[in-house]
Amino acid sequence: MGDLLELSARIIDSGQADQPVNRVTNELSEIAEGLALVESFSHAAVWDVGESLVTFDTSGAHTGAAVVESIRKWRLRTPFTHLVYTHGHGDHVGGSGFFAANAEALGQRAPQVIGHHNVDRRLDRYESMAGWNVMINARQFGGLRGELNLTIGDGETSGASVAVNPNARRFLPASVLRPTTHVDESLDLDIAGNGLSLRHAAGETDDHLWGWVPEKKWLFSGDFVIWNFPNAGNPQKVQRFPIDWAAALRDMVAAGPELLIPAHGLPIAGRERIARVLTEIASALENLVKEVIDMMNAGATLDEIVHTVRVPDDTLAKPYLRPLYDEPEFVIHNVWRQFGGWWDGAPSRLKPSPDAHLARTLAELAGGALTLAHHAQTVANEGDFRLASHLVDFAGWAAPDDPDVHEIRADLYIRRRKAESSLMAKGIFLSAARESQAVVEASRPSAPE
Repeated sequence: MGDLLELSARIIDSGQADQPVNRVTNELSEIAEGLALVESFSHAAVWDVGESLVTFDTSGAHTGAAVVESIRKWRLRTPFTHLVYTHGHGDHVGGSGFFAANAEALGQRAPQVIGHHNVDRRLDRYESMAGWNVMINARQFGGLRGELNLTIGDGETSGASVAVNPNARRFLPASVLRPTTHVDESLDLDIAGNGLSLRHAAGETDDHLWGWVPEKKWLFSGDFVIWNFPNAGNPQKVQRFPIDWAAALRDMVAAGPELLIPAHGLPIAGRERIARVLTEIASALENLVKEVIDMMNAGATLDEIVHTVRVPDDTLAKPYLRPLYDEPEFVIHNVWRQFGGWWDGAPSRLKPSPDAHLARTLAELAGGALTLAHHAQTVANEGDFRLASHLVDFAGWAAPDDPDVHEIRADLYIRRRKAESSLMAKGIFLSAARESQAVVEASRPSAPE
């Protein structure tokens, strides 16, 4: 695996990410005495406190077994006594059942599970909205699930297809462990003579914790650091909190960490290096939020803000701020939603006409849905995928069963996907292409038996 700390130092100090920084290998690397990291989706960090193991996050339901296996190659029988959930997302808690099963197989007690009190509310929501969460995660990771070993929802097999069962009984397996110890704003623990402080801050979620070991100056940052632009915008998920996120990062800097262990991406060593990374992420969020709020206070619409506010290119070029997962444009929407509600400021969209009705009217004015689709093709060929996507969507909604229209729509969204940088945009555009590909395939005659 090589030296992860040496790799991260070289990438940060040079500003060049010439190797992947988010790896899903399920392999373990010891990064300090008694401290190891299993690189997975998400990582599991394991601290050997002498007679027991403290684990930060458990990875997902379909990587958890491999994570436990890697840990057991490192520490064969040392009990898992504490599982700390940095937050309740499936890739952080989904593998917890494998830790409990391993403890049972070794004749050991089930681990104490520590999480913010909102983790239970999140898990309840995942149970009541299983079908919705299966669908949106399939779109988000469309085309990458096989590569990342992701299986989404019960009854689905891993692979590249985004076809899912919308009636899946569960989004997470029933074996996921619920917290047995709940954290409000903070919790200080003594584990075999070792101090561990857990602190709550909203950011990607409302149930996020970060861990701090004062004696060793270790920081367990969870998803506050993901080696990408902060996931504070995600267009398909519930509210994120970019201002609180930035404040948490500044609190981490003030603590003076000398080793940072994230839940995604490479660990980072060196007080000055860590402070620089955390400060630059915080500043990127703070500046973005300030620009949005300033424009809101001046009476701008969401449309004006989205097409005006920008994060500087040199900021987005930093190895830990690249918009390869989420992106600033999506964060703008979340700031607007947090402080301005869901209405975007356009009167016609307060109580809009059905999309299909508007689309049929526009298609009639354009000379037919296929004519509209061909014009979308022309606009895309000129490089304006934003406008082309509006036009081809109207064509598709006006002619939902026309294979010629949907062949154009599928091709356009495949091309737009290739032009995007963020995984979230790529996933949604691929899903749109597959919707239209299904219409095209349904029009083809069945092969003779």
